Amino acid sequence: MLDLKWIRENPDAFDAALKRRGGAPMSASVLEMDKRHRDAITELQSLQNRRNEASKQIGAVKSKGGDAAPIMAEVATIKDRMTALEVEEKKLGEEVRGVLLTIPNVLHKDVPDGKDEGANVEVRKWGSPRQLGFPAKDHADLGASLGLMDFTQAAVMSGARFVVLKGELARLERAIAQLMLDTHTRENGYTEMNVPLLVKPEALYGTGQLPKFEEDLFKTTNGMYLISTSEVTLTNLVAERIVEGGELPMRVTAFTPCFRSEAGAAGKDTKGMIRNHQFEKVEMVSIVAPEESEGELERMTKCATGILEKLELPYRVVALCSGDIGFGSNRTYDIEVWLPGQNTYREISSCSNTGDFQARRMNARFRPAGETKGTRFLHTLNGSGLAVGRTLVAILENYQEADGSIRVPAALKPYMGGIEVISSKK
Repeated sequence: MLDLKWIRENPDAFDAALKRRGGAPMSASVLEMDKRHRDAITELQSLQNRRNEASKQIGAVKSKGGDAAPIMAEVATIKDRMTALEVEEKKLGEEVRGVLLTIPNVLHKDVPDGKDEGANVEVRKWGSPRQLGFPAKDHADLGASLGLMDFTQAAVMSGARFVVLKGELARLERAIAQLMLDTHTRENGYTEMNVPLLVKPEALYGTGQLPKFEEDLFKTTNGMYLISTSEVTLTNLVAERIVEGGELPMRVTAFTPCFRSEAGAAGKDTKGMIRNHQFEKVEMVSIVAPEESEGELERMTKCATGILEKLELPYRVVALCSGDIGFGSNRTYDIEVWLPGQNTYREISSCSNTGDFQARRMNARFRPAGETKGTRFLHTLNGSGLAVGRTLVAILENYQEADGSIRVPAALKPYMGGIEVISSKK
């Protein structure tokens, strides 16, 4: 959420920030709503002062034997007006906050301008796509031919965009997650967390999934939501808190199922595991002081790409442009892994700096070290480290052999109980 004071003082900059994202100017309407709310507060304060004065006058008049009826009548009128005004002020405040919750983050100055993903800028590449020497199969065909990936039976029990993994593929997915967790906790300084999969709406408002992305969420009958990413729960670890500066930076990670309705992705990636309703992901979240966040984004991105390098999977890093970047982010790097079956790079992680955008929504602050008074809003960052299912997809396609078998990457062999090649079980 943006700082309302900043909007008041910088209306032109606010409208320019919206324009970069392709949005219309909003400063006039936001400031008009804000003025009505502030006017209501001012009137309430004025009435409160007058009521206090009048109450004292009543006592003084009565002590002298005078007639206090006119002043008492005024106090009664003031009380009635204050009661009505308190309702109005609350409503106006909620309206202002409601609008602010729909406004995207201000982009970092270095975010490239552009209308869509075609304007994203490649930052760097690592590795060269393997020359297979035979026609590449995609992961869905490979998994089916191995007899270890079942979309048909998954559809019987759950519908489209679900999968059942069997035997060695199920173990391989577990091994991938274990490698990621071990790397992030032992080498990258993250603390592993086990977090809830169900959250209250407030948690999703805090990280920006609500209200904008409600159609992509699964909601339970009691008003709770399944998480679309553990970014939600990991970031909310500091919601409504004041963190001591000495605790920063906080770096946390979790391996969880994630649930997305993919309402906005009708017809996209309907084959295979690229865009399922349920998938697993290892998430990284960093909570830092403002002056540390830009450097932390670079660090987090390297933590994510380090997993791909361990797995010897070619990838590229791209800076998202203004027309493709996420609602809550001020700057994002997408990491795209090479998929021979599609003959292209596909996203496997997004690492984003949200600045204080989420912290303002969550009221997450810190007290700088050595200070006893005053607090500042934290900066929060999040990134996939990595999407486990998509990593499995990348391994199947990059490590496939002509006979349809899959070589196990060297980094995963310690987790696979001696299995070096996954072959057909049909």
